[in-house]
Amino acid sequence: MSLYSIVDGICVSHFVGTDGLSAVNIVYPMISIELAVSIMLAAGGSSLIAVLSLVFMRPLLGILGAGNGSLYELCYEYFCILIAFAPAFLLQTIFQYGLIDAGKPALGMVMMILAGVANIVLDIVFMGSFHMGIRGAAIATVIGYCIPTLFGFIYFFVRKSGTLCFVKPLWNVKTIVQTCSNGAAQMVSNLSTAVTTFLFNITVLRLIGEDGVAAISILLYAQYIFTAVYLGYSSGVAPIFSYNFGNGDKLQLKGLLKNSLIFIILCSIVSFAISILGAGGITSIFAPAGSSVYNIAVGGFTYFSVGFLFMGINLFTSAFFTALSDGKTASLLSMLRTLVFLTAGILLLPQIAGVTGIWLALPCAELLALVLSAACLQKNKSIYGFGNIENALD
Repeated sequence: MSLYSIVDGICVSHFVGTDGLSAVNIVYPMISIELAVSIMLAAGGSSLIAVLSLVFMRPLLGILGAGNGSLYELCYEYFCILIAFAPAFLLQTIFQYGLIDAGKPALGMVMMILAGVANIVLDIVFMGSFHMGIRGAAIATVIGYCIPTLFGFIYFFVRKSGTLCFVKPLWNVKTIVQTCSNGAAQMVSNLSTAVTTFLFNITVLRLIGEDGVAAISILLYAQYIFTAVYLGYSSGVAPIFSYNFGNGDKLQLKGLLKNSLIFIILCSIVSFAISILGAGGITSIFAPAGSSVYNIAVGGFTYFSVGFLFMGINLFTSAFFTALSDGKTASLLSMLRTLVFLTAGILLLPQIAGVTGIWLALPCAELLALVLSAACLQKNKSIYGFGNIENALD
């Protein structure tokens, strides 16, 4: 799913230009809100959000910082198409998790890969061959949404003998409340992403201008790449944590926790090294070397990428508590990390350090969140039967 954003960014920057890249990032907060609320309210909620977004499109884009010129027109064209397919965006996520729960994670991965490949090919065809501009990027993206969505419908309708399938729904308030509560961390995370992306855009527009929005877009795309690794692993390992926790198998839980932390720490070190050593190469994928956008983004990488050292543990810890049905702790971690700490950093640090403060906001927020994550793991060790966390790492 992260490839949707990354591939669109690469193709838009090449076929439309860095203004197009800025437009995609300006619209992104609304997509995050759509996903966040839709996760809790299902397809009906997603459709409602799509309708409301279309009705209030122009004032929304103005609030997000699109202005009134060519950048606004790019945002409007891109957003209209994406929001019309909001239900498909939601359902591909639901079916992806459903395939994992049904014991078919490889099948879900194949569908997502096909969707990603289709998005890449259609981006090139629509924007490169047909010269459809940013409209082509939006159409390619929504077609990518529809592939796993259609497959999910077919799979769960036809496979009546499987672990999961479509049946007549039964109204169970307790289950609905528990589901929403346990999924609140993911909702908070997406809502926070909407808020912080908006604040990043507004702050950069004020201090640097539209080139700064394109530059912060590149840094956020790099973050998406590394975040995808942690989220993918956390989503995949969560059912195993849940199963062993429900089964009372403390030995398996300890071993899984140990291996997971080692894996996340190693990935964090590799992510930081890649971002530092490959800053120029990563940036050149989106913007020509020597351009204003390129220089701003490469300079930002030096500070911004420090956050990649801490981000993985924080994401995993939140997913870990969700897997143990402790939605309260998971939501607290997500809210403080992505909303409180990062928002405070974006608002305060630029006043102290200027443009450098923008790039330091993420590392400072992730460091504070790391301290909180460690404290939560330590505090809850007796509740979840892990014993001493340090012993789990021996």
